[in-house]
Amino acid sequence: MAIKSKAQRRKFAELLVEGKITPEVYERWNREAGRKELPERVAKKTKAKSRASKASARKTRKVSRRPRSKKHA
Repeated sequence: MAIKSKAQRRKFAELLVEGKITPEVYERWNREAGRKELPERVAKKTKAKSRASKASARKTRKVSRRPRSKKHA
């Protein structure tokens, strides 16, 4: 697991100081992040709708249609 944000890096450093994780674990996670500039925080990903919920949404959606006129041929 790589560290993905500055806030996460601070949290893991805090856990290291408290002795809840080992220095090896912290270094491994920190090394995987590399020297790249990290964002302050990472936004949560939104869940994609499942096929079942998309299908039920399609069924319940109201569609307004104009009534068709009957043409006499």
